[in-house]
Amino acid sequence: MTYDLRLTTYETGFIGVFDSGYGGLTVLKEIVKQLPEYSYLYLGDNARAPYGPRSFDTVHQYTLQAVEWFFKQGCSLVILACNTASAKALRTIQQKDLPLLAPSNRVLGVIRPTTEVIGEYTKTNKVGVVGTVGTVSSGSYPIEIAKFYPNIKVYQEACPMWVPLIETNEYNNLGADYFVQHHLNNLLQQDADIDTLLLACTHYPLLIDKLRKFTPSHINIVSQGEIVAKSLSDYLQRHPEMDERCLKTGTIDFFTTDSTIDFDTKAAIFWGADVQSKHADI
Repeated sequence: MTYDLRLTTYETGFIGVFDSGYGGLTVLKEIVKQLPEYSYLYLGDNARAPYGPRSFDTVHQYTLQAVEWFFKQGCSLVILACNTASAKALRTIQQKDLPLLAPSNRVLGVIRPTTEVIGEYTKTNKVGVVGTVGTVSSGSYPIEIAKFYPNIKVYQEACPMWVPLIETNEYNNLGADYFVQHHLNNLLQQDADIDTLLLACTHYPLLIDKLRKFTPSHINIVSQGEIVAKSLSDYLQRHPEMDERCLKTGTIDFFTTDSTIDFDTKAAIFWGADVQSKHADI
């Protein structure tokens, strides 16, 4: 791969938040709640979504192209608010690409902040993880949780229909009940002592009412938005040199690689308010 080393000239700018589509908006929403003074760029790679079924190499290629786009816009810090991108691309970008591309910039993900604290939610040390096929097949959550909590046993279930139900705004209909209940049953049947359900996809908070409907009341349901937002806040406090490079104008700009009309319509479901996006070529 050929790197444009001129990207290292970007010094001060926005915090970039990336997702293959819309789910990262649930993370951005929580980040803005905790850190409203910062300036943000959100990019959804809707033209090439979903990332879940794609190979590691393809997800790495797409994610790296998005990271390069953020750097060109003046972002010095990028959050991969996408579990698939975090699972399949983040480590390679951090270890191999970033030192050549923009060594003073940083790219962070959503998996590590979640796995660092998941032990605080479970008493039985039995955690269930629901996510996309890509996230589950990567094995990232069992691997990362084991680093922090070796005594926790992790059970996983891939839920390929959940994202399409959400993005087509069908998730509140009765027809969605079957798919939610089916995958929850598959997961919970693996061990009766599971007491924590980790939503390892940023789309899934929109299913919270149905998840509570079909999940025993003693099980904690953990979504990532607040966890990632707190982790980012802690990161900026621990790294004042990065905090100083971030603009603080309280603005948010939305971009998509696909139709802005389609993006604005569906993004409003996740954002909870009207969105006006711009098109991005990456």
